[in-house]
Amino acid sequence: TDYMYVMRCTQEEGGFSRGELARYGNIELSPSSGVLNYGQGLFEGLKAYRRADGPGYTLFRPEENARRMQHGAGRMCMPSPSVEQFVHAVKQTVLANKRWVPPQGKGALYLRPLLIGSGAILGLAPAPEYTFMIYAAPVGTYFKEGMAAINLLVEEEIHRAMPGGTGGVKTISNYAPVLKAQMDARSKGFADVLYLDSVHKRYVEEASSCNLFVVKGGAVATPATAGTILPGVTRRSIIELARDSGYQVEERLVSIDDLISADEVFCTGTAVGVTPVSTITYQGTRVRVQDRRRHAVEEAVHDSDVDPDGPGGGQERMDGCG
Repeated sequence: TDYMYVMRCTQEEGGFSRGELARYGNIELSPSSGVLNYGQGLFEGLKAYRRADGPGYTLFRPEENARRMQHGAGRMCMPSPSVEQFVHAVKQTVLANKRWVPPQGKGALYLRPLLIGSGAILGLAPAPEYTFMIYAAPVGTYFKEGMAAINLLVEEEIHRAMPGGTGGVKTISNYAPVLKAQMDARSKGFADVLYLDSVHKRYVEEASSCNLFVVKGGAVATPATAGTILPGVTRRSIIELARDSGYQVEERLVSIDDLISADEVFCTGTAVGVTPVSTITYQGTRVRVQDRRRHAVEEAVHDSDVDPDGPGGGQERMDGCG
């Protein structure tokens, strides 16, 4: 888009000061910058939508992205903008690029905040200077399938994260290692890869770019974030909405058996939204999960002689959630 937002600070300053909008373009970095040599960087992702009820734009919980960046910055020995600075920068970026926000219902303006060690450092140490910036791009759906159900492949050899690592923060170094598994899966017709834990190799963690939920017997479960799973903002929102609606929601270990036997599986994330999963392929066997919950409901309705689409049905609300 036309503009990006830029703000800088040094170790001596101890915090970010006033930022400014600049024309979108290339940035200059020292060959010995911390981000290029040691991967000292974080990024976030959020969206702005054109309002349906009049002029203006809507942001989805930007303060949660700000807090997540602060948490990640602590892990990566970096200063971070305050929540107020982060949200202000996001708003300024949207307003400066308002002509790029798609029409209501036709997409969103994706915002990519970056926090990088831009200062030069040869020895292994935190960079002496940091740059925070936000750029934007209009986007549609993330998967080529659009909003249709997707097919996932369970990866057994490549692991996204390990205990004690950085899987629980949105550091840039988490993403290049999954590219090989993701590209191999897509070459075989899968939309994305599901990763298992690196210790037992039997507990599902997350996909390359999104969190995972399984529905079984009326309960909604998602892998607990215990340092190896990114705490997604959409994930947290689904948990809160489901609990507010009366569903039993569990944050726990989700085994591969739980996944294969689930009535319903769906992914959540800023990019993917809420995307249903059609099939899971594990050890060469493809299991279809998309229609299981509907079949279970039909059987229960047949047994109880209750209209599945009648008022008060919890299943109808879950259709909207998952």
